[in-house]
Amino acid sequence: MKTHGSAAWQGGIKDGKGAISTRSGALKDYPYGFSSRFEGKPGTNPEELIGAAHAGCFTMALSLILGEAQLTAERMETTAEVTLEQVADGFAITSVHLTLKAKIPGADQAKFEELAGKAKAGCPVSKLLNTKITLDATLEN
Repeated sequence: MKTHGSAAWQGGIKDGKGAISTRSGALKDYPYGFSSRFEGKPGTNPEELIGAAHAGCFTMALSLILGEAQLTAERMETTAEVTLEQVADGFAITSVHLTLKAKIPGADQAKFEELAGKAKAGCPVSKLLNTKITLDATLEN
């Protein structure tokens, strides 16, 4: 399977404007720029999109792994906090912290943590990112 995203940019780094699109149309010329990336202004940024992709990938991977263990989630919610920091040679994504809250009938804490750890290590986006990835997994009753 192959898919794609695209970006267009006009102008300089601080005064320029960009637009991000996805093949599916989920994002179509969605604005991004210096101010949305570094100053908290409206628009998106690459780190936010990586976070959404990582959260989605991890949660789907966990669903697969749960099924293999004869478990089905009633609900799972994952947030991926992506840290962008200035380093010696510019900027780098230095870590991703996954926070998972899940309700899974029949799962105990130890099994839940084991399966969530497998999903964190095995999801394709985790494998892509060359950074520290941590996980807090909460199993709700």
